[in-house]
Amino acid sequence: MSGRWIPLTLRQALMPMLMVAILLALSPAIAQAASPSPALAAPTAPALPALSPTDQQRADKLAHGLRCLVCQNQTLADSNAPLAQDMRKLIHAQLAEGRSDTQIMRFFEDRYGDFVRYDPPFKPITWLLWLGPFTLLALGFWVLVRTLKRRAVARAPLTADERARATRFLDTDP
Repeated sequence: MSGRWIPLTLRQALMPMLMVAILLALSPAIAQAASPSPALAAPTAPALPALSPTDQQRADKLAHGLRCLVCQNQTLADSNAPLAQDMRKLIHAQLAEGRSDTQIMRFFEDRYGDFVRYDPPFKPITWLLWLGPFTLLALGFWVLVRTLKRRAVARAPLTADERARATRFLDTDP
């Protein structure tokens, strides 16, 4: 087979083209079979009762104050994750029941911990979260100052032998 061209039979040449044609012809049927029928679609959740404009503002404020547990860097208001949608529905339902903002925030904190709040409270369990970055910054500054001081220490001047050796080293041609 070194450098020789081996002719293909007509069957070998047409087989890939025939397979592509069959797949293209069947693709609409495959796509239709893959999509669920409307009768099998998941039922939609019942619509929540409409909130008053002030309650809607409260719901938006609460959604901006809570963290999406899936995304973690987005608020509930900004996230499109299914869990965030469920949490927004919980806020909506609790507002419809007449609960206060603090009761709703406490509900989410009890359920998910302080991490669910976008701005966690300053208490002993969250001190590391609040003070950790400042501590690391101070530690880095201390290491930098200490390193610079060590470099700035005056070095002893060269002795006559070291100076002569340096001169010989620098004057030699390679």
